[in-house]
Amino acid sequence: MKFEIVHTSKKSRARVGKIHTPHGIIHTPSFVAVGTNAAIKALDSVAVNSLELDLLFCNTYHLLIQPGPKVIKEAGGLHKFMKRSRPIITDSGGFQVFSLAYGSVASELKSQGMKKSSGTVLKITEEGVTFRSYRDGKKILLTPENSVETQKDLGADIIIPLDELPPYHISKTALKESLDRTHRWEIRSLETHLANPKEQAMYAVVHGGIDPAMREESLSFLRKHPFDGFSIGGSLGKTRDEMAIMLDRLTPLLPPDKPNHLLGIADLPSLNRLIPFGIDTFDSSYPTKAARHGVLLTKSGPLKIVKETNASNYEAPDPTCSCTTCQNYSLAYLNHLFRANELVGLQLATVHNLAFMVNFMQEMREDILNDKV
Repeated sequence: MKFEIVHTSKKSRARVGKIHTPHGIIHTPSFVAVGTNAAIKALDSVAVNSLELDLLFCNTYHLLIQPGPKVIKEAGGLHKFMKRSRPIITDSGGFQVFSLAYGSVASELKSQGMKKSSGTVLKITEEGVTFRSYRDGKKILLTPENSVETQKDLGADIIIPLDELPPYHISKTALKESLDRTHRWEIRSLETHLANPKEQAMYAVVHGGIDPAMREESLSFLRKHPFDGFSIGGSLGKTRDEMAIMLDRLTPLLPPDKPNHLLGIADLPSLNRLIPFGIDTFDSSYPTKAARHGVLLTKSGPLKIVKETNASNYEAPDPTCSCTTCQNYSLAYLNHLFRANELVGLQLATVHNLAFMVNFMQEMREDILNDKV
């Protein structure tokens, strides 16, 4: 992998760059769609490829369980298995340590402690994390080593070391213990990766919760090791303001010659606020999830497809959009599809929302080149 900085704005720390990978160039800043099970819900890879979405995020934990890394390896890797022509990034499975043990981000902000009732995460030790498969109940031990080995079989362009994601509600002592363990896991992951690089790049994951000193400690530690890029993970705060304050302090300390990625955040208000900090790539399932819930992204704000007044609106869903949905179908038709529970409605809405995000980031790159951001 090679990272090229094309331009840094004179107005902020925002920058336009190119990440060169074996499967093509990622133009930054860039939105990264989430295809958890090696698929964007409601779209096939041919349709996704046509949207010129530079980077797709797939989930190691879910693919480890189904169909299994052996199947994907024998198929020639994720790219051939799912007919993806552009770059792919895979996570380590660490996010599941967080979501299965503590619940969703929203729920863990409202409560404290591990969800003892789930029975999915059995224990977290120095060795790794023991899960119970949600498919057949089988115990699975995820370690730094086998997480990386699985990602080697998947063949993604960018891979992530195993990390633990502690919740927002955690004591400083427990947070420090988690951070130290994550650092040890990340180094074990890196050593496994470097033993067989296979033209893949590995990003470190900076942790430390909302504690500024621990975030800086984490980055200082990880910078001493030969990671190809840096991602920022874990709990980022209760509010967008809290997140922005933390990232504004942390991002100037990132290595300027390596790409960086913000894990799990890519809503439009956050993008507008965080791109000026110099963050390169952002992943989120929100645009595709919103589409499946009948919400289209537009420059004037979210548009609810099933709103009654849209039943007789024969204009394009978004007159400013050049996607195939907006060029061929009316809002009234989409309204009908969603009310009739026709699956093609999910497809058309998803195409639009992904095209919207691709176009939004392209316009953002142009604004950075012109020093407007």
